[in-house]
Amino acid sequence: MKFFTHYLWFTTKNHREYINITGDVEQALQKSGIQEGMALVSAMHITAAIYVNDAESGLIQDIDDWLQKLAPQGPDYRHHRTGESNGDAHLKSLLMHHEVILPVTNGQLDLGPWQQVYYAEFDGQRRKRVIIKIMGE
Repeated sequence: MKFFTHYLWFTTKNHREYINITGDVEQALQKSGIQEGMALVSAMHITAAIYVNDAESGLIQDIDDWLQKLAPQGPDYRHHRTGESNGDAHLKSLLMHHEVILPVTNGQLDLGPWQQVYYAEFDGQRRKRVIIKIMGE
């Protein structure tokens, strides 16, 4: 079995952003030379997420609105008593999760017709990274 590791770095312009990274994951897969296996994509920060869904702008806004309802920005979270102000970002990350595992078949990501890979940033405007770990033969 072979392993390949690649990192993506982000400094978002906005506090919350949703970035389609499908092409970045595909490029890492091509560099790896792996034909059959799995690709793990993981946000290496506790205020970000990785998810798979449709690349449709209305849906992305619906996701953002839903997360704001469940974990609104601003309230006095207990976490804020530590001097932080990003309690909502931690909760949003838990809701969306920090990683996905994607199948690799014949050297390609084996995604459904509308599936795309997204990096979701909930506490942005500073440097953060994502790891892509590809495993297989």
